[in-house]
Amino acid sequence: MKILLLISSFNSLSQRVYCELKELNHEVSICLGNEKNLIEDINDINPDIIFCPFLKEYLTHDIYETYPTFILHPGIIGDRGHQSLDHAINEEKEQWGVVILKANEELDGGDIYASSQFKMRITSKGSIYRNEVCDATSNALKDLLNNLQDSNFKPIPQIQNDIHETLTQKKRKIDWGKDTTDVIIKKINMSDSYPGVKENLLGIDCFLYGVCKEDTFKGKSKEILAKRDGAICIATSDGAIWVSHLKKEGSFKLPATYVLKDKIKGIKEHRIPLFLEDSKNTFHEIYVEKKDDIAYLHFDFHNGAMNSEQAIRLKYAVEYLKEECKVLVLMGGEEFFSNGIHLNILEDSKKQGEDGWSNINAMNDVVKSILFAEDIITVASFSKNAGAGGVFLGLVCDYCIARDGIVLNPHYQTMGLSGSEYHTFSFYKRVEKNIADEILFKCIPVGNAKAKKIGMIDEVYPSINYQENLEIFCKNLISDENKYEDFIDEKKDFIFDNEEKIEKLKEKELQRMYPEFWDKNSSFHYLRNEFIYKKEHKDSLKRLKEL
Repeated sequence: MKILLLISSFNSLSQRVYCELKELNHEVSICLGNEKNLIEDINDINPDIIFCPFLKEYLTHDIYETYPTFILHPGIIGDRGHQSLDHAINEEKEQWGVVILKANEELDGGDIYASSQFKMRITSKGSIYRNEVCDATSNALKDLLNNLQDSNFKPIPQIQNDIHETLTQKKRKIDWGKDTTDVIIKKINMSDSYPGVKENLLGIDCFLYGVCKEDTFKGKSKEILAKRDGAICIATSDGAIWVSHLKKEGSFKLPATYVLKDKIKGIKEHRIPLFLEDSKNTFHEIYVEKKDDIAYLHFDFHNGAMNSEQAIRLKYAVEYLKEECKVLVLMGGEEFFSNGIHLNILEDSKKQGEDGWSNINAMNDVVKSILFAEDIITVASFSKNAGAGGVFLGLVCDYCIARDGIVLNPHYQTMGLSGSEYHTFSFYKRVEKNIADEILFKCIPVGNAKAKKIGMIDEVYPSINYQENLEIFCKNLISDENKYEDFIDEKKDFIFDNEEKIEKLKEKELQRMYPEFWDKNSSFHYLRNEFIYKKEHKDSLKRLKEL
């Protein structure tokens, strides 16, 4: 089937849909909803159907009257309007879902051709979107394609409920004297990604993002009690919360301490250990779960981005765990495995070249500590999406395991970078050169099925029992002592024979990257700016059309 994806941006959901349709052998094209010559482009493609997994623009009647056009709505039957997930979180829905409607003149009013439900978690809107919504969309899309081939299928009429109200900042506003900790967390969670919760902290107007509960600290409501790894702890009427990121009006998200700067100079930095002896609610980016001789290392950085300081801390964690386990499993974070260097912090820096160079070298040091861990077996657990250097952070491991439905973006070109993180070793060691080159230079997203087929990853496990299968896989690596020792011996021999060659490959990567960071006119600087401020780049559509 010839399918056109009509989207507002190539976000995580759009990428997953694209990858899965390609894996089902459909002919897939992409158009952006704000194109000037949209109708002409659609007519040139002449699709069998149009599918809109993420579309902010309104469709004109000449599109949906000419081509069967279907819209993904992140809500249940009868839910209509924008901010669907915001409302679901605000109303504390236990069950939610997605529907695929046939487009017509009514907003979310067309007949329903497929749907899928899921249980809601108490978490951020972004996490629900990137996990439950993406999984449910995958299920519903497969049903849609089957239903379109079934001559006996009859769509379900949409329940024509009123379009729900807009949740303004007035409705999201925190009443620090009255709202409980749980209510404040809910307000920030439902506003995650966009629009955030508007607030004034220490005289600075900003938006709040990235919240978690704190069990220990208490104080006067709205008082800033502590800071940790860029986050701030704020007292509530009945406890405290951590807020990891803030955004000034017209700016972009940064760690909270970067925005408040000198305003919190006297606030104490409260460190926590790598191993938390007692389970408690608090802010922690890097932590370990140890099960016998297997260490599961979590590094939960906001949006998967890692600055120099975070990379250094992660490296220290890896170096420590090398002496404490036989198998080290890189788990990544709750929403992303990793997305490489921290672009927002570089954009904010007054020394962009220097800080960028520091960031990429710190990332390389983490990768090196994993790559040359000769006394243990390393495993990458791609249970969430990964991009750029974050992909290659995982690919240097001895084994790579993936959850069904993840998307990997192993490329740098869209940001004007040639890339490092030892990718010219790890990628070409696993993937045939012509295939790897095409992925790198065409910036192709790779779904889990393709990733396994071309050798990027070793195993794919279903979402429903992913953690169980991962643990079984890791236990099997050390179940036979002789096989384990043989593996370690072979690994040591390989590193001894190839370490110098591998280091030379990294040095060549850095030689290519040096002007990309230090030259003020390099494309990296303006592409990064356009990405962070969400500006449309003239080459973005061209690249998508060539996928």
